[in-house]
Amino acid sequence: MTFKEQIQQGIPAILPNPKAYDTTVSHAPKRKEILSEDEKKLALKNALRYFDAQYHAALIPEFKEELEKYGRIYMHRLRPDYEMFARPIEDYPGNSQQAKAIQLMIQNNLDKAVAQHPHELITYGGNGAVFQNWAQYLLTMKYLSEMTDEQTLVMYSGHPMGLFPSHKNAPRVVVTNGMMIPNYSKPDDWEKFNALGVTQYGQMTAGSYMYIGPQGIVHGTTITVLNGSRKIDDQGTAGKLFVTAGLGGMSGAQPKAGNIAGVVSVTAEVNPAATYKRHEQGWVDEVISDLDELVVRVKKAKENKEIVSIAYDGNIVDVWEKFDQEDVYVDLGSDQTSLHNPWAGGYYPAGISFEDANRMMAEEPELFKEKVQETLRRHAAAVNKHTAKGTYFFDYGNAFLLEASRAGADVMAENGIDFKYPSYVQDIMGPMCFDYGFGPFRWVCTSGKPEDLQKTDNIACKVLEEIMKNSPKEIQQQMQDNITWIKGAQENKLVVGSQARILYADAEGRTKIAKAFNDAIANGEIGPVVLGRDHHDVSGTDSPFRETSNIYDGSRFTADMAIHNVIGDSFRGATWVSIHNGGGVGWGEVINGGFGMLLDGTSEAEQRLKSMLHWDVNNGIARRSWARNEEAIFAIKRAMEEEPLLKVTLPNIVDESLL
Repeated sequence: MTFKEQIQQGIPAILPNPKAYDTTVSHAPKRKEILSEDEKKLALKNALRYFDAQYHAALIPEFKEELEKYGRIYMHRLRPDYEMFARPIEDYPGNSQQAKAIQLMIQNNLDKAVAQHPHELITYGGNGAVFQNWAQYLLTMKYLSEMTDEQTLVMYSGHPMGLFPSHKNAPRVVVTNGMMIPNYSKPDDWEKFNALGVTQYGQMTAGSYMYIGPQGIVHGTTITVLNGSRKIDDQGTAGKLFVTAGLGGMSGAQPKAGNIAGVVSVTAEVNPAATYKRHEQGWVDEVISDLDELVVRVKKAKENKEIVSIAYDGNIVDVWEKFDQEDVYVDLGSDQTSLHNPWAGGYYPAGISFEDANRMMAEEPELFKEKVQETLRRHAAAVNKHTAKGTYFFDYGNAFLLEASRAGADVMAENGIDFKYPSYVQDIMGPMCFDYGFGPFRWVCTSGKPEDLQKTDNIACKVLEEIMKNSPKEIQQQMQDNITWIKGAQENKLVVGSQARILYADAEGRTKIAKAFNDAIANGEIGPVVLGRDHHDVSGTDSPFRETSNIYDGSRFTADMAIHNVIGDSFRGATWVSIHNGGGVGWGEVINGGFGMLLDGTSEAEQRLKSMLHWDVNNGIARRSWARNEEAIFAIKRAMEEEPLLKVTLPNIVDESLL
């Protein structure tokens, strides 16, 4: 069968032979055993719904074994034989160009060069899934190959509910992930209901088909490191040391971001497969496994003001403690381990091998939790010693401070309510970017041609340079940082997987860049382009310990903005939309959403991009301005001056002395 025919067949009428376990790819750890005997039977019944009754007797023992061995039913037998990667859009079968674009984006999320655990359909973050099992993948791709622009595919936590009649201006796909009743949104609820096969953790861009590899966060991390350095002094970044952890998924961007920012960086990672994968991909310069050797190398790099990224093959706690003992001064510190997922592979205890920790996680989950919390207390204590010497430490929105506080670590401020260290959104990303409307805009060249990506880089740079000529002084630094980024994008070799680019931009920048792309498509200069963004943006995410952590009017624990955002995107022209529970800081801690939009060079695409991109940014600025954020008030007033139809309620500021 051809590739197109395999997509069109969906779940095969005749079951394929079982697949051998592939040891050459990274696999998800075994999940904890949480189901009762009756619930295990229910999980099997749920999985068997995808198959004709004639196969149930054969599949029951196989799926039972998967559930016992992995803690989940992945249906490995159904994993396709074809190579998984983002093909040129014309290679996909279908009646809808928009649906073909979504097929491309799904396959990119499952590319073994991109995904963290590709055979378990997990893209990043330890549990950020595209689908729960391979039957869902096959059925979804079949629906996408059949649908027209008069239908919408509804996705229920990885499960394709089916195609429903709609219209050409409706989204082609509507995605929800993990939308639990609030009282059933604890970590163990995810373990249970995911094992039952009725929900999944979509992270942010995993379950919304918008992941573009570690590049997706490298720009934001670069901005964070640059501005973190500026908060320390005005002496530039040369010779400054940045210490952090995590190389598995999006955290793999940290070494590259450190290089672009011009610092010495040390990133610890406990999983050797992840460490050496990033090294082979060129995302980290050196790998060191010995702490004494690491100290010598870092001191030399600082002294010579090298720009170098070093991966430490081991636990981050050992690095912080060793650097304290050896008096290695750390300028900037953070952490990007997956602490939204602390008990299922997101964070590993010190003093225990990676293999033994994985065994303990599955077989002795309570002991594993105890060891993780013990390590978090050590971790925080070591960081505190460095900050006492002057280190600027920030939480990177991965729930480090949240989980450390729950473990009893010394991370609370004197008032006993706030953390003693800021979130990077509180100190950097919120006031400097989000409040002004700048966020992680991105695009994918569906032709798969590197030359198309180069052309879009040039177009975007030209647009930004033109905008900057008339930009107010308040956003000149942001504009210059973004122009510098896009000019260096090709040289920095950021592409992993699809021909994609990320660029922080505000509503004006996004709209003008998108229109310029659409014009270039219409003129035959480039192929169709998919627009999107990270959910980690101005408007898409309500997350009290990350994206909305610089909201101080008491509303940061509400989630109206993210819901408004996805509803508004849906009827303003998005090709697909998604809304998720969980992502970044964890299940039950955040509501986040995103979109995808195909530009095809038509006037209809231009109308959609102008309508949707304006809303997608400004609804978040409006919320931030109502919270009395000074930068957001400035930005929304400017937006209202430029668009007469925009009328936003502004806050009146109370004289503090009256209170």
